[in-house]
Amino acid sequence: MNAFKYGAPPHGGIALGFDRLCSMFGGSDSIRDFIAFPKNNNGRDVMIDAPSALTREQLEDLDIHSKE
Repeated sequence: MNAFKYGAPPHGGIALGFDRLCSMFGGSDSIRDFIAFPKNNNGRDVMIDAPSALTREQLEDLDIHSKE
């Protein structure tokens, strides 16, 4: 569970579908009312501003070195 603080692993779009199940039980025709992490038209999560640039501390935590 500690690894999830860096984000979820890629799952190829095959996820549990809990939001779809909730929209069916909630009687909604649109799944958008139940999506936990909605994205805008640019594919950005406006709640946590993702994707965003990594800080130097995050790179050091993961032992990743980059060239500028």
